[in-house]
Amino acid sequence: MREHPDPLFRKLPQVGELLQRPELLILQETYSRALVADHLRIALEELRVQVKHGRHSESSLEAEVRNLGTAVERRVQQTLRPSLRPVINATGVILQTNLGRAPLSETAITQIAEVARGYCNLEMDLDTGERSYRDIHVEQLILDVLGSHSNLGPSGFRDKAAAVVNNCAAACFLALNSLAEGGEVIVSRGELVEIGGGFRVPDILRKSGAILREVGTTNRTRISDYEAAITTNTRLILRVHRSNFRIEGFTERPSLQELRDLGERTSIPVFEDQGTGCIVDLSGVEITGESSWVQTVASGVSLVACSGDKLLGGPQCGILVGSPSLIQRIRSNPLFRAMRVDKLAYAALQATMLAYLTQTEDTLPAIAMMRTSPEEIRQRCIAMARSLSSFDVTAEVIETRSIAGGGTTPGASLPSFGLALRHAVVSDAVLAARLRSLDPPVVARSHQARILLDLRTVPPEQDPTLTRLLQQAITSVGRSSELQEQS
Repeated sequence: MREHPDPLFRKLPQVGELLQRPELLILQETYSRALVADHLRIALEELRVQVKHGRHSESSLEAEVRNLGTAVERRVQQTLRPSLRPVINATGVILQTNLGRAPLSETAITQIAEVARGYCNLEMDLDTGERSYRDIHVEQLILDVLGSHSNLGPSGFRDKAAAVVNNCAAACFLALNSLAEGGEVIVSRGELVEIGGGFRVPDILRKSGAILREVGTTNRTRISDYEAAITTNTRLILRVHRSNFRIEGFTERPSLQELRDLGERTSIPVFEDQGTGCIVDLSGVEITGESSWVQTVASGVSLVACSGDKLLGGPQCGILVGSPSLIQRIRSNPLFRAMRVDKLAYAALQATMLAYLTQTEDTLPAIAMMRTSPEEIRQRCIAMARSLSSFDVTAEVIETRSIAGGGTTPGASLPSFGLALRHAVVSDAVLAARLRSLDPPVVARSHQARILLDLRTVPPEQDPTLTRLLQQAITSVGRSSELQEQS
């Protein structure tokens, strides 16, 4: 005998009927009827599943049906909300790759907005009216910045050229493909690193069409190892920045000067993947031994690559600086067009380089964060802890260490202070999840079963917002915990 369906199913209205409700008609004035109807069908189907599994009484189902308008509006808004959102970074990692690395300066943001709002002279020479090339907007700026921060002076790099592509990995790939396809590239075994996302230097090198020639050992490579590996098929000598680790102890590595001299003796270009784009001296913030983009280019090696969004503090891009003949060969590569950057990246990079040229690099957030004193951070943490004293948390100001991140300064850190929170009821994992669900989301880190917020990576002007969000999160998780206990 066929079973009779649950009578509660008859309480579920039809989609067409629901669309005529006043609250849903108002919703259709903002969003399309098709979009509203689609989310209405999904909501009704979920209610049918709940009824099928006996999760509703007549009164609870009627309440759900009455609230369908609100539920559908919330669904529509969530669907249309951009998934790429601003977040508050309280991790203490300045160049947090998962959070977009270097924040841009206000000047760079203004320049982006001005260029994006209309048309611009991206590839036009306004003097002649003829077509130009994109790098002209930053090439001389890059060379002037490098010169002004070296002993050579502003005119010190007139014999160099520069090109920009979408990231440093692309810069390395293009350099290898343009200059060494089919030939050998000599590289130390101690520099065959893996960077974020599982990308490995050997894999990039092989995809470029170049032949990998490893020399030395993991911890010791001498200049004689490079020299012995040179053959008639050698096209490049490659040196790679150890972006996320250090080798200490029984180690040896040739200097750039030694590699440059070897390249000159053998007429083989030396290519340095410097990586970080570091211009400022970091010794003042207790970071020593970091590779300098300026010093690397000034060393006279044939070609240097770096990132724009690491210690340079600008937009994501890859910058190549080297001899004009090598840069021209790279620009002539058909793949160069596939890896070029757009007008927005040029606008941001132009503003970033101008900050260094005008000695206003403290306007770059990443640089400002590194130079913020621990005492200033401690005072901010104390003020925030006081504002949370009446809530269900224990808030303690503790010493911690910030890091540059982003595949830079491996093993180095900056002294800082953080706000350590322990909730009276819920775990640190639950509280961390609640913080990420806020608007804007707050990303912190767990430390000894507590939530730790390092304010070095939070701009001071965001302190009131962060305080309000913390109060909101603490209150909501406490309320949720109480409801769970009652049920």
